[in-house]
Amino acid sequence: MLNFLKMLLTPEFFFSIIRISAPILFATLAAIVVEKAGFCNIGLEGLMMFSALAGSLVSYYAGSWVWGLLAAVVMGVLMSLLMGFFAFQLKTDITLVGIAVNMMGSGGTLFLCQVITNLTEGKAMASTTGLITKTLCIPDVAIPLINKIPFLGGILSGHNLLTYFAFLCCLLTSIMLYKTSLGLNIRAVGENPNAASSVGVSVLKIKYIAIGFSGLMCGFGGAFMSMSYAQGWSQDMVSGRGFIALAAQAMGNGECLGGMLSSLVFGFAQALGIKFSAIGLDSNLASPIPYAVTIIGLVIFAVVRRNREKKRHSAAGLEKIAATAK
Repeated sequence: MLNFLKMLLTPEFFFSIIRISAPILFATLAAIVVEKAGFCNIGLEGLMMFSALAGSLVSYYAGSWVWGLLAAVVMGVLMSLLMGFFAFQLKTDITLVGIAVNMMGSGGTLFLCQVITNLTEGKAMASTTGLITKTLCIPDVAIPLINKIPFLGGILSGHNLLTYFAFLCCLLTSIMLYKTSLGLNIRAVGENPNAASSVGVSVLKIKYIAIGFSGLMCGFGGAFMSMSYAQGWSQDMVSGRGFIALAAQAMGNGECLGGMLSSLVFGFAQALGIKFSAIGLDSNLASPIPYAVTIIGLVIFAVVRRNREKKRHSAAGLEKIAATAK
């Protein structure tokens, strides 16, 4: 047990937690903004899959990670706006649209890969899994001075560019939601669309902006998966991170800071599962660890939230009784 703790308390392990948390954090921010706008986008998984494929293919054919990143982001935004068109214009249930996108993200991306690369299923999988070479990956960044600090430097320095950008986006998203007129409009539409509309806010426009923002974040998350984390695309490579992000958004109470901390918790769970596999634990036992932590976290969150609601109702009841007695 002591040896195992020594294995965990290393810069490499904490480094992996931050690295693994980055794509979850991108998707969590996507979930937070649409939740503030009054709806839920459960298609995060599919959006990340489409973005991951677009990023890897364009990066490979264009010979530049910049074009690949741009393609991933554009794909995420376009797919999310298409979801918005079906949900807001054609009045399709947003949940069903999200389910459809997730299903297409699994099988549809493989079909697109076969069409674009002109390879059979097996060859397409083999070629795209190792498609992105080191020169086509989004680069890592060594932070001057910090990388010289013992232990801490090994944790904070040397991450992928998008890893740092994910945590920066957390701060920027919070500022956008609470310090700008756009954020005020998003929250107003989510809380009371009729009241927002009565003061001249275009509810439809705000919903499109919110779902477009979720696609933007998923684009970055998908690019990270295929152009850094896995260095190539493979079917179902997102591995439930979109659904984990929904749990992180709920556990974080719909706030950016809480979502970031929840993402780190799930990143820790996935890093722990990888570490267990590395020391010889059966992969069938190690791989479900992140999902088990997700379920446990949601149960704890539900219990705490229910207790808060009970206390709130009890306090309101006592106030009403006191007012009646007077």
